[in-house]
Amino acid sequence: MKKILIVDDEQSILLSLSYALKTEGVEVITCNEIEQAEEALANTHFDLVIADIRMSGVNGIEGLELLKFIKDRYSTEVIIMTGYGTAEIESLAYERGALHFFRKPVDIQDLLSKVEGIGIPIKH
Repeated sequence: MKKILIVDDEQSILLSLSYALKTEGVEVITCNEIEQAEEALANTHFDLVIADIRMSGVNGIEGLELLKFIKDRYSTEVIIMTGYGTAEIESLAYERGALHFFRKPVDIQDLLSKVEGIGIPIKH
């Protein structure tokens, strides 16, 4: 069973990505807070984390902090997404180990292709 963690403070994103990614052999867990995500990571091995950069915090880069947290501790792939992407933020995401960087609205077919590319089954 492959496991994907989606971290975003927008409920509609959590629901739509969860629906798109959930398939036979794939479990999807969603969190709308960084603290929830860190707790989930401590208790479960995930094959992939898909995280928004800007959560409800003040500095607007919580997703990058989560990316560093994950890469320092786990062998999990991380895809970053944001509605507020700049070239500098994208560069920081890749420097910290992001597998891919998406600007919102995320192209679901492109996302599914990246997910399949790391060995996680997708719906066909």
